[in-house]
Amino acid sequence: MAFASMESGDDNEPLAEINMVPLIDVMLVLLIIFMVTAPLLTHAVKIDLPKASSAANLTKPENVQLAIDAGAQVFWNGEAVDAAQLAERLKAASAMQPARQGLVRIGFVTDPSQAP
Repeated sequence: MAFASMESGDDNEPLAEINMVPLIDVMLVLLIIFMVTAPLLTHAVKIDLPKASSAANLTKPENVQLAIDAGAQVFWNGEAVDAAQLAERLKAASAMQPARQGLVRIGFVTDPSQAP
C-alpha cells in the first residue's frame, strides 16, 4: 500500500535538512583515535642535567673618602695627607683590582656651619 501526501508540492526543491548520522560517525571515529593516542603522548624521557648556579661573583672596590676642610687640608678616609701623599695614594688606588678607570660615584657633603 502506498502512502502519499495530499499536498501539491514541487519535488524539485532542495532539502533543507542536514543528515547528522555521517557527522556523528566521523566524530566518534575521531574520539576513539584520540583516546588511543593520548596515553602515548605522555611518555617522557628522564634526563639528569647538571645544575649551575647563577649567582655572579662581584668584587666591589673599596670606598675612598676624600675630605677638604676650610683650611684646605686634605683628608684620605679621615687621615690628613699632603699633596705628595695624595698623589701617591691616588696612583695606588687606580692600580687596585677591580681596576678603576674613573670615578664611579661622587658624593658631596657640605657643612654650612663651617662657612666663612
